[in-house]
Amino acid sequence: MGLTFQSTKNDAMTDIFAIEKKEEQYIIALAGNPNTGKSTVFNALTGLHQHTGNWPGKTVVNARGEFTHKDKENILIDLPGTYSLFASSVEEEVARDFICFGNSDAVIVVTDATCLERNLNLVYQVMELTDKVVLCINLIDEAKKKNIIIDGQGIEKELGVPVVLCAARSGIGIKELKEAVYKVTTGQIKPNPKVVKYQDYIEKKIKSIEPLIKKNISDINSRWLSLRAIDGDSKIMTSIFSNIDKNSLEEILKIANSSTEDSDKLNIRDDISEQIYRKAEEIRDKYVKEDKAKINRDKLIDNYVTSKIFGIPLMLLTLAIVFWITITGANVPSEIIANVLFGIQDKLTLWFNNMNSPSWLHGVLVLGLYRTLAWVVSVMLPPMAIFFPLFTILEDLGYLPRVAFNLDHMFKKACAHGKQCLTMCMGFGCNAAGIIACRIIESPRERLIATLTNNFVPCNGRFPTLIAISTVFLVAKTGNGSSLLPALSITGLVVIGIAVTLLVSYGLSKTILKGVPSTFTLELPPYRVPQIGRVLYTSIIDRTIFVLWRAAVVAAPAGAITWILGNIYIGDLSIIGHAAAFLDPLGKIIGLDGFILIAFILGLPANEIVLPILLMSYLATGYMIEFDSIESLRKILLDHGWTYLTALNVMLFSLLHWPCATTLLTIRKETGSLKWTALSALIPTCIAFIVCFMTTIVFKALGLG
Repeated sequence: MGLTFQSTKNDAMTDIFAIEKKEEQYIIALAGNPNTGKSTVFNALTGLHQHTGNWPGKTVVNARGEFTHKDKENILIDLPGTYSLFASSVEEEVARDFICFGNSDAVIVVTDATCLERNLNLVYQVMELTDKVVLCINLIDEAKKKNIIIDGQGIEKELGVPVVLCAARSGIGIKELKEAVYKVTTGQIKPNPKVVKYQDYIEKKIKSIEPLIKKNISDINSRWLSLRAIDGDSKIMTSIFSNIDKNSLEEILKIANSSTEDSDKLNIRDDISEQIYRKAEEIRDKYVKEDKAKINRDKLIDNYVTSKIFGIPLMLLTLAIVFWITITGANVPSEIIANVLFGIQDKLTLWFNNMNSPSWLHGVLVLGLYRTLAWVVSVMLPPMAIFFPLFTILEDLGYLPRVAFNLDHMFKKACAHGKQCLTMCMGFGCNAAGIIACRIIESPRERLIATLTNNFVPCNGRFPTLIAISTVFLVAKTGNGSSLLPALSITGLVVIGIAVTLLVSYGLSKTILKGVPSTFTLELPPYRVPQIGRVLYTSIIDRTIFVLWRAAVVAAPAGAITWILGNIYIGDLSIIGHAAAFLDPLGKIIGLDGFILIAFILGLPANEIVLPILLMSYLATGYMIEFDSIESLRKILLDHGWTYLTALNVMLFSLLHWPCATTLLTIRKETGSLKWTALSALIPTCIAFIVCFMTTIVFKALGLG
């Protein structure tokens, strides 16, 4: 197959993946397919003794933790979830290279008891690379519910490595897993992996190449290296074969590239994979007893959830329900928090007065900085505290991968990656978080497309504006207090956002980011009952507090600046007034006005402050105000010339306009490029202006504007 080679040094790879440890500590690698409960096993082993970071020079996140068993300290490294070690993605490359070059003393491979056969592919590949393997068959509680019975001892005898049955969520088997790792690392158990025997022509090549490799490389499994040479994995060849002598290398390449009658029939990698899957089937048939009725339950549900007819409507219905619960549930806590925080503002004002402080200092710090902070917290916290747990429940339940499955064909038609759907879902909470989530897309081209288009789904910061405007024009007019119409209107905006995402993705893939869309394997996990403790921790601590803190840090100084701009007068108008007058002609062209545009511009630090800045500008109060009721807000807007066209265009502009400052900084950090950061702001801005201009033309043509 014409394999070529260019030598590099192993030392650099070893430096990257070697983990610092004390003399008495052991390094344990944790590998496994996605959705096998690997992270739950990691948490069960390490408890709170863990932290996360990035691999050196990689965008792939790693988690590291510690646990002690029988006075032996262990450092556990959670490798990226991967389906194989053939390294077709950054995640697979990192997992493979750590097992290959890292200083691990044992590898735990986590598998899913409900689909063990599918996971054994990775198990066999790891066993080819290292002897010190412990197989953790997780989710046996889920398997039990489906009447799946697994003979762990039989599998252990068949594979030649320790096998532990676990249910990590409830702590079952974790003690036994620690014990198995302890015995492997201390040498009390010496695993003897029974690797797959391949077709005769492959085995003959291995037999010829192995002695040549053993002569030059002693610290990496020679059989595995022989397979990689035969397979034609040029990446691993250039990574590893650095100190091998020239004559041996030429002989290895000659044998690897030699053609035989059998090797011409099929691709060698296909032959290797086929033999592994046959072995996995044998193990399933011998040691796994399944209840077909229980397994068919998930399939029956998926017949509707992932069907072409019901899949998308069910997704939109679920989204509408989530928005309805969020809107309905956030009203009362928002009011309570606002009363408390704005009550503190009154006490701060009293304190400033008693201290005889200058009015400008009180204005900047209290009416500007603190009032903005209070607004952001009271408006953002309750919706996030409801939306993120609901989102996490759908994630735990196993629904989000099915959303990605439903939308995958649309993204393929748009020449984008199917995983872009998952990054888009993360954008609902925070676009900055959605940008970071783009790391799961292996292709740099498709990762850029996902990054440039993530802004088209409304983040939590834009929900307050969308909810308020939709409530004003869909509820207050009719006197109907239901939050159903706002929920439906926001769902409709989300659909528009998805459509724009697909169109822009297609446009980018045909112009500045040309390329062929890559394929990926999407694992549909079994449906599981969400863990309430994990849901609350993940959604409140990891997401809500994190996003709120970041928004508050950006919004507070923005509030101070806004107060200054609203209180420095040139003639009869403040600086904000002059800026609004300058932008008013442009605003009128797209169905808005100058004050709306300046509110969006000043709202760059945080989308949550757009509406209060607008009200402050309209009422010329010089500081951000809160409206007493939906009806009073409606009156303010109508008094300043708002129509249904204005309301629609404000919502569309809010949906489509430039990302907030936090998201732009995140894009700059993730792409490392000012060009892509600028484009990520320019593209949505142009689209927002074009869409609002078109709706204005249509409304006026129909006599509605």
